[in-house]
Amino acid sequence: MLEELQRSPPPALADNDALFLDVDGTLVAFADHPDKVIPADDLPHLLALLSLRLKGALALVSGRSISQLDALFSPVRLPAAGLHGAQLRHTANADPPVSATAHWLHALHRQAENLAQRHPGMLVENKGQALALHWRNAPDAASAVIAFARAQLPHLPGVRVQPGNHVIEFIAADHDKGKALLALMEAPPFAGRRPVFIGDDLTDEHGFGIAAQLGGHGVLVGARTHSLARYALADVAAVHAWLHNAARST
Repeated sequence: MLEELQRSPPPALADNDALFLDVDGTLVAFADHPDKVIPADDLPHLLALLSLRLKGALALVSGRSISQLDALFSPVRLPAAGLHGAQLRHTANADPPVSATAHWLHALHRQAENLAQRHPGMLVENKGQALALHWRNAPDAASAVIAFARAQLPHLPGVRVQPGNHVIEFIAADHDKGKALLALMEAPPFAGRRPVFIGDDLTDEHGFGIAAQLGGHGVLVGARTHSLARYALADVAAVHAWLHNAARST
């Protein structure tokens, strides 16, 4: 991994780039509850302008479902990878995919809810194809949540745990943001372009790695030392400034 303490800001967006954007912690700041996140008023319009510049080669790559992404950035709809790649939408005009609840999730959800009752403020988020355990509002629960996840994993073949910012998620082992990026890059409007992946969390490292393998680069939001990202932006505000500069270059 690249371990420089200082990473430079990314170069300007090129017309032949494909832009992949994480959402929480990248385009929007974290909130006490995922449903309380509110994007900046001009963000949907900004994303629409950039998508137009890139001839549609802009995608959201998120742990949220695609339906959640559509609601968050309404009325703008974009190509997207939801639930860490369990859902894929290659073009903006396609309907959000509908995913059945994973068979392993029901019993796990009940056990996680029992854990949450012992740790007020802990949030269990059932995403249908993933289960997220949040402790942002219950910081003292962190060690108990992590221990719970480790104890459950041996009983869940084909499932992995993905740590994140005050959260750990159970997701299918064959889904991650790197594989999602690779799948999107195989078809228009992304094929043949240079991928640029911007994200803040450990979940985004898979995307950084694949972007580099395909001749592009990753952009880390924040100052985490160990990362595959070549460039960095300080925070959500810096991401917005970079995107505004890219839009003005149209």
